[in-house]
Amino acid sequence: MHISFYKYQGTGNDFVILDNRKGQNSKLSTSEIKNICDRRFGIGADGLMLLNEKNGYDFEMKYYNADGRESSMCGNGGRCMVKFAHNMGIRKPSYQFIAVDGLHDAEIDLNGWVRLKMVDVHDVERRYDEFILNTGSPHLVKMTSNVKNIDVRKDGAEIRNRKEFAPNGVNVNFVENINDHTIFVRTFERGVEDETLSCGTGVVASALMAAHNENGFNQVDVQTLGGKLNVEFDISDEDHYTNIWLCGPADFVFSGEMEVE
Repeated sequence: MHISFYKYQGTGNDFVILDNRKGQNSKLSTSEIKNICDRRFGIGADGLMLLNEKNGYDFEMKYYNADGRESSMCGNGGRCMVKFAHNMGIRKPSYQFIAVDGLHDAEIDLNGWVRLKMVDVHDVERRYDEFILNTGSPHLVKMTSNVKNIDVRKDGAEIRNRKEFAPNGVNVNFVENINDHTIFVRTFERGVEDETLSCGTGVVASALMAAHNENGFNQVDVQTLGGKLNVEFDISDEDHYTNIWLCGPADFVFSGEMEVE
């Protein structure tokens, strides 16, 4: 099977994107997607996405993890998909698209940053230094004072594979408060089974748990290994987060052709 692909990245979270508006790439198998995402034998990516036609929406986003399996929502992937759609000729002042977790609004700022509206969050399980919530994907947020020294691959895998999260596991975020408005986040992603340079839904989960205004508008700057993001949201009351926007860069890297066997 011959494919034409495009590589995009959002703060180091990288994706292979295929234009599937004619349905030509719908038959890729789990093993084929895994091989495409392989960093030694394929193109290399944290995930693969399909741009699909969808009646009533500007497009549909379908996302697969690097293990080849269809997955839950990817925030950085969604921002990259918006930029890809724009570059492929779907040009609008604002976008509405459908993903696995429902409807998303999006827009591209004058500086090229993509603003992506995320699903509301109304349920948080709070523990001593851990918070469990779903921002389109399931996340555990763990607060720490030394995020740069954590062995994310080891400690993240241990938490991800706890029996309580079986069978699908959970994404794990280690978060340090830098100041009242800035946090540093490192994330272990299930499906990739390793630390990624950035995780959009993880950044959102971490920002919500680091809110500095307990009743009203919040804006949190987020530093990741791959770059800077910003999260804006409202808190109506405890554990009710709405009007959540993930904002940051999304950039084309390269394109090419590949024979998939």
